[in-house]
Amino acid sequence: MTVPYRRQFLHLAAGSALLPALSRIAWAQAYPSRPTRIIVGFPAGGPNDIFARILGQWLSERFGQPFVIENRPGASSNIAAEAVVRAPPDGYTLLFVAQPSAINATLYKNLRFNFVRDIAPVASLVRQFMIMVVHPAVPVKTLPEFIAYAKANPGKISMASVGIGSTPHVAGELFKMMAGIDMIHVPYRGAAPAVTDLIAGQVQVLFTGPPTLMEHIKTGKLRALAVTGARRLENLPDVPTVGEFLTGYEANTWFGIGAPRDTPQPIIEKLNSAINAAITDPAVAARFAALSGFVFGGTPADFGRLIVEETEKWAKVIESTGIKPE
Repeated sequence: MTVPYRRQFLHLAAGSALLPALSRIAWAQAYPSRPTRIIVGFPAGGPNDIFARILGQWLSERFGQPFVIENRPGASSNIAAEAVVRAPPDGYTLLFVAQPSAINATLYKNLRFNFVRDIAPVASLVRQFMIMVVHPAVPVKTLPEFIAYAKANPGKISMASVGIGSTPHVAGELFKMMAGIDMIHVPYRGAAPAVTDLIAGQVQVLFTGPPTLMEHIKTGKLRALAVTGARRLENLPDVPTVGEFLTGYEANTWFGIGAPRDTPQPIIEKLNSAINAAITDPAVAARFAALSGFVFGGTPADFGRLIVEETEKWAKVIESTGIKPE
């Protein structure tokens, strides 16, 4: 962690110790006594929305109070994040935290909030790897062959993404940096048009999530070269990780729950316990797995460290490449 983010995180983590024991018990016993909103910064139907609704249904059944999903898309989830930052810190307005928030902290220079400081981490939920795919006309079969081909053809390969500053975009930029290659970035407004043009051969390579790509990989319309996570995917066991060839490379999408700063720690702890129970429920884990999601739990502090580490990691990529928001 760099010093500013580390100090913010440690300050927030220590604040809960100041609450009197009786207040902690009272907060935990009373919560929740009315509906709770989980604000999602992306449109309905996407992975953020689907994962949030699976969790919201489970929490509703657990607590006997509605956990309602509210979609507030826009500005790469910054609109949703700010809405939660400004909400009362009482546990009844939560944020469905996604990896773009760690990117946005550096990508957007004029945010009216500081994500690490103003959103209290509650619980991590699920992680997704991405797949690096190429059009079959690209004359390579393996990742080392692709790197050699790109080095022999600097600036001639087009790398699609689902948008400037998106997770697939920065994952591709990190790959370029670590492989020492030059590719032209071609941003699209979403995965569907990017995949369509990749299949048509208008662009040559793309990093994005498995649900969008699996059918095209199976039918041979696209060729999978590598996955971006720390391990191989069970349904693509012969496809290596990027890190098997570029040591230290890892790029994931991840999701969790956050709350406004100063939300009482007993509420955060109660939610954390419930969410950890949810992701160990076989039915929930199976639904996440069907979307190529790996559940991962832990304490609020664990999730806070992940947010800080990811914020610092992508800050280096954004600053070194000069990525600017649309």
